[in-house]
Amino acid sequence: MARPPGDRLRFLTCGSVDDGKSTLMGRLLIDAGAVPEDVAAAATGADGAVDFAALVDGLLAEKEQGITIDVAHRYFSTPRRDFHAIDAPGHEQYTRNMVTGASQADVAVVLVDALRGLTSQTRRHALIAAITRVPTVLFAITKMDAVGWDRARFDALAAEVAAFAAALGLPSVEVVPVSGLTGENVTRAAAVDWVRGATLLERLEAAPVNEADQGPFRMPVQSVRRDGLERTYVGRLASGRLQVGDAVRIEPSGRQATVVRLSGADGELDEVHAGLTAAIGLDRPVDLARGDVLTAASDPLEVADQFEVEIVWMGEEPLLPGRVYDLKMGTRTTSMQVTEVRRRVSVDDLSGLAAKTLALNEIGVCNLALGAEVAFTPYAENRILGGFIVIDRQTLATVGAGMIRFALRRAHNVHRQALTLDAGTRAAAKGQKPTVLWFTGLSGAGKSTVADAVERRLHVLGRHTYLIDGDNLRHGLTRDLGFTDADRVENIRRAAETARLMADAGLIVLVSLISPFASERRMARDLMPPGQFIEVFVDVPLAVAEARDVKGLYRKARAGELANFTGIDSPYEPPAAPDVHLRADQETPDQATDRIVEILRTLGRLSAD
Repeated sequence: MARPPGDRLRFLTCGSVDDGKSTLMGRLLIDAGAVPEDVAAAATGADGAVDFAALVDGLLAEKEQGITIDVAHRYFSTPRRDFHAIDAPGHEQYTRNMVTGASQADVAVVLVDALRGLTSQTRRHALIAAITRVPTVLFAITKMDAVGWDRARFDALAAEVAAFAAALGLPSVEVVPVSGLTGENVTRAAAVDWVRGATLLERLEAAPVNEADQGPFRMPVQSVRRDGLERTYVGRLASGRLQVGDAVRIEPSGRQATVVRLSGADGELDEVHAGLTAAIGLDRPVDLARGDVLTAASDPLEVADQFEVEIVWMGEEPLLPGRVYDLKMGTRTTSMQVTEVRRRVSVDDLSGLAAKTLALNEIGVCNLALGAEVAFTPYAENRILGGFIVIDRQTLATVGAGMIRFALRRAHNVHRQALTLDAGTRAAAKGQKPTVLWFTGLSGAGKSTVADAVERRLHVLGRHTYLIDGDNLRHGLTRDLGFTDADRVENIRRAAETARLMADAGLIVLVSLISPFASERRMARDLMPPGQFIEVFVDVPLAVAEARDVKGLYRKARAGELANFTGIDSPYEPPAAPDVHLRADQETPDQATDRIVEILRTLGRLSAD
């Protein structure tokens, strides 16, 4: 009898390194008859241990929700069920693999070594399974043969697991004693009479799959197909069912339409359900693009741009509040900034710890702001429309995974006020175009000297200007900030927002800041309309800047009296393609000023025409 579509169970094995995942998974496959006898024999050592790596189908590298699951996996079947087994590495440096695997799993099997008990990595994996809302979590106490199937040892570990699981908020917990080496209570009954109940395999065969079909219709749009005047909208259903004739709503625009055609891989359809990819035809032209979400018209999604979220940080460099990253949720990508790290979660006791940043493998609760409103559900309701990944804008690497808890109330209460006058009108009254000249370079490169000279020249020409100098800024607007990477990011964010407001007033704004990070300079550029931001790289070799040392800062940094000094113990990322590249050790401030003013004139920034 054919199995119902979508009944394949995805289960993930996880836990600390050397807890026996490889042997357990290998024994499961071999005893279930999922591999030929000669392959099973080759993968089994003289001591009975099994090398799961010799049995896998390969590394899973499918893109779902924009996440690559780079983990060992295997498809197999028993008479009762089809399975997709995923093995998450136990090493701490591969926590990202656990996160991405858990975000797709129906069941997480968390292994606990009977000899070592709950390690920090075991607790971390259990915490990740909880916050990624894996529907079913099983704890397998492994290597019971190594402790002689000691019931007292199992009971003690089961009690510890139950207490930790309760603190995680897991609704129900099953703890199973097993031996991957012998297969006892994995696929066959244990040899001791105190172990009763279903084996691990029987529990997996009975576990429910994700019941997304039960929710309202939701589908992130992946692409728009055009055939003449006809358009169809393609995507994978995140939840619910859809039929021809159903009314749908487009988020975030709120427009509505009616479904007139449905098709899938096998042609025209009357109905589609969660997990399937469909092409949808509507009864009217609508403004609909990749990243929008189709929903049931009677049950629309909430739309917001500020959230409280849980984040698992997976980047080698720490998360920095104020830094602009890209967020990908469903098929939508937009910019994001963490506005506050509210707390870091201890994996050992789940307590909240004060933190300003998150380091590699740390888990925290944060507030974040997006560059645009998105349609969403809390992650607890739908993992596709409530989960996201964080992408570094410079390296394009995935550096974090997050789960939306709820929209912040202020996201609904704060709206932009429409104003009668705009930047162009204000600048026209001054006979110029609003412009931001952003001077970046090492301390001592000559940024302030050149910026001051340019402003004096523009003043003589009758232009309206303002100079934001980094040192002066630290006496007022940013005097509460230090010189850590996180504080530098916030310092630049405040300067950039101030420059944006001044440019909106119609001014030519000169900003003189070291601004060492390319990401923050890009953030400043992205705040301004196209053509309004001009990056000026005041470039000198470090030796030249250090020889000048007008303020004695390099001397203090070399003596260890000044920490986090750019160029010495804090990096400077030079612009790859600045709009203006000044060789400040080869040209005078007057020559540099002549070049910049001429560039402004050529670009038409010094007139209102």
